[in-house]
Amino acid sequence: MSVLKVGDKAPLFTLENQRGEKVRLSSFKGKSVVIYFYPKADTPGCTTQSCALRDASDEFAGLDAVVLGISPDAPSRLLKFDDKYSLGFELLADEDHAVAEAWGAWGEKSMYGKKYMGIIRSAFVVDPKGKVSGVFYKVSPKDTVGKVTKALESGH
Repeated sequence: MSVLKVGDKAPLFTLENQRGEKVRLSSFKGKSVVIYFYPKADTPGCTTQSCALRDASDEFAGLDAVVLGISPDAPSRLLKFDDKYSLGFELLADEDHAVAEAWGAWGEKSMYGKKYMGIIRSAFVVDPKGKVSGVFYKVSPKDTVGKVTKALESGH
């Protein structure tokens, strides 16, 4: 698994959002982008993380940043998640986890002694030129906003 570092060029992607529309990372050039990978919509940790990012939306807008959430869920499940919590940002379906792999957010996990492959909860900040300016692997749902905000502020 390759891991990204600050200064790396952000791996480009095109994924379907919760409304079935194609979203390209390249279409956000000129803006900062907060990208977070989460294991499964509407589970406790993912809900905590997503709602914290929703609650910081004014702060992110002030830093000229948009938020993109990525999980292996189908667009229909993402739409239910967005509707239930009024998240208000793009949730992207990475059903074959190819984008998560490119970003180093897919790997071996273990639960109750069983090993399996899955999403490694991660957050990234991409600067307006398409370079990675913040990398947070195994980020806590409660720490995501603080860490990405600090990376956004230091990039301005």
